[in-house]
Amino acid sequence: MTHLLEVAGLKTHFFTQDGVVRAVDGVTFTLDAGQTLGVVGESGSGKSVTALSIMGLIPAAQGRVVEGDIRFKGDSVVGMTEDQMRAIRGNRIAMIFQDPMTSLNPVFRVGVQIAESLRVHKGMSKADANQRAVELLDLVGIPHPSERARDYPHQFSGGMRQRAMIAMALACDPDILIADEPTTALDVTIQAQIIDLMMSLQDRTGSAIVMITHDLGVVADIADNVLVMYAGHPAELGAADEVFYKPQHPYTWGLLDSLPRHDVTDKTELCPIKGQPPSLVNVPSGCPFHPRCPYVKEVCRTMVPQLRDIEGGHMSACHFSGEPGFTRTEMACAGVSS
Repeated sequence: MTHLLEVAGLKTHFFTQDGVVRAVDGVTFTLDAGQTLGVVGESGSGKSVTALSIMGLIPAAQGRVVEGDIRFKGDSVVGMTEDQMRAIRGNRIAMIFQDPMTSLNPVFRVGVQIAESLRVHKGMSKADANQRAVELLDLVGIPHPSERARDYPHQFSGGMRQRAMIAMALACDPDILIADEPTTALDVTIQAQIIDLMMSLQDRTGSAIVMITHDLGVVADIADNVLVMYAGHPAELGAADEVFYKPQHPYTWGLLDSLPRHDVTDKTELCPIKGQPPSLVNVPSGCPFHPRCPYVKEVCRTMVPQLRDIEGGHMSACHFSGEPGFTRTEMACAGVSS
């Protein structure tokens, strides 16, 4: 079976004066039409670099995909020429970037920027592309779209700029929409509106979505599958219900235990993950999570665990996942083992 998107053993490294930054180190997942994949993890875990690798936007002077493959509809995009990628990027695979203020060009009107992709990829005339841009702004809930299309990005609020970015991403009816922290810095009401908008547009177009976020609540609500990343490595991968209700990796336990729970009535302290994520220039030997893991054993310090199937496609990169007695109920707010 050919998946819409296949990422296999992806490794993307950056080459700096301080050493090799292993931003993505062995990520694997698949995505089919109409599915939503949630990608979660702390800052610096490699989520955004994974997305940029798929889009072919890794700066050649600084980094590159050094290993693995990315296939879109069966065709490898790794090694494609810039012209070949340009035909896919923004057309078949689109991305909503984290900061719409820096992603939108401040010297061009919003409508012109949306219309540009239609003229480049669909060959529309200027008039038709501008009219379609107005329709897209209306679709994403921008009031008075014909007037606002003539505004510049600084004249839009944060929520409106994000909606404009969504309109731009959806202009060519892409097969895959990658959303990198699309609700960052927005108030809670606007966040909910943006998420509802993306889900309704997915229902209408049948596109697949890769949702990169820190918000586990959003992922639990909208994702079909979840990829948990840590220090560039995949920690856990599986159906959303499995990952949230039967997590297998201590890092996933830590993420879930650090969240406030509305369904718990007794007053218990939040359980933060001890320590800090490692430098991606000097990733610890063995399991990258072992310096922060309460269950660390000698094998964790020396051997890198591989992502393996624990049960029915639910995968974990922990030496002890699936073993009797190794469960989340044992997780406690304890210091890291010595």
